[in-house]
Amino acid sequence: MDTTQFLTQYLVSRRHTNSLKWDALEKKFGSADLTAMWVADMEFKTCPAITAALEERVAHGVYGYTLIPDSYYDAVIGWHKRRHGYTLKREWFRFSSGVVNALYSLINALTQPGDGVLILTPVYYPFHYAINDTGRTLYTSDLIADESGRYSIDFTDVEATLRSGRVRMFILCNPHNPVSRVWSEDELTRLFALCKEYDVQIISDEIHQDIIPGSLPFTPALRVANGKYQDRIIVVNSASKSFNLASLLHSHLFIPNENVRKQYMAYMKTLGQIEPNALSITATEAAYTYGDDWLDALIDVIRQNAVTFSRLLKEAAPKLIITPLEGTYLCWVDFRAYLAPEATKAFLQDTCGVAVDFGEWFAPNCQGFARFNLATDPAIVEDVARRIGEGLTGR
Repeated sequence: MDTTQFLTQYLVSRRHTNSLKWDALEKKFGSADLTAMWVADMEFKTCPAITAALEERVAHGVYGYTLIPDSYYDAVIGWHKRRHGYTLKREWFRFSSGVVNALYSLINALTQPGDGVLILTPVYYPFHYAINDTGRTLYTSDLIADESGRYSIDFTDVEATLRSGRVRMFILCNPHNPVSRVWSEDELTRLFALCKEYDVQIISDEIHQDIIPGSLPFTPALRVANGKYQDRIIVVNSASKSFNLASLLHSHLFIPNENVRKQYMAYMKTLGQIEPNALSITATEAAYTYGDDWLDALIDVIRQNAVTFSRLLKEAAPKLIITPLEGTYLCWVDFRAYLAPEATKAFLQDTCGVAVDFGEWFAPNCQGFARFNLATDPAIVEDVARRIGEGLTGR
């Protein structure tokens, strides 16, 4: 399917549909008259096989207690083998109502209040919340950007932090939100070796694993060094980002280490019993069984949007630093060559009329940056880029 066919079939307006992205603009940003390019979901209908599977399930008319069928595990295992080159084991599976909720649970289950948890910043802001809200000690290591805006890991700083002996857990984001890095196997091997040396539990958030518009391949944490570090890794992911299913509230935890699984489940039992959501299971199984072609077409749209957005911005404002889009559909832009950091929010909202995720949400030292969601109508991408370009001309 080419991009024109994809857009004709799946592009949809989400205003007045109780969409957080569009219908909460007044509450979140103080104005409903903004173009939404913030929270990470899409203006695209999901894969039709998912809708068909949900319609069939709903037509049955019963929503009682539900088992997770063998076909579900087969679909998830098949997807990861087919798309990412590694084999999951069924006994590794655990479930949560979302990746963020899984992070909260894992922090509570596997660390103690006051323990250190390390993240690489700037990073998705709920990482910060999960650590602070659970009474753990937040440790950060700033990523280093080169002149092109591409980020790398400061391994010297990471090791110095781990050497302190206060860090018990490291939470990785791969692909990294908001700077869209797809970490290489060499980088991951080096990180994981440090975590092993200093006895640190690794949590790898791979929710954006399927959205790879750049040329670098995604390397799953559990595949690094032929699985050498599996015993200290937990992967959390979901079909929600890939297939626009966020409100169905479903995610996976893959936990190879049996003792860690037991520790996690012992904690979860203190919260009560959780049954699987029938519609979430149905949607995810359909996504991972039939969703390849739809996803490939979506990635083509994202890739073209990224090219258009970058080209139009750089034509108008060549000193902007636009981070190369390796993974995710989230574009990270540094406006500091044109704007005082504290003026960025007013410029984007009031002058340009766009709602974005602002840099300081991801790290205190990133004021002057903004994250743009490119999983949207190409006309929106072009319009916003032109508004920003016109606003910056002459500055």
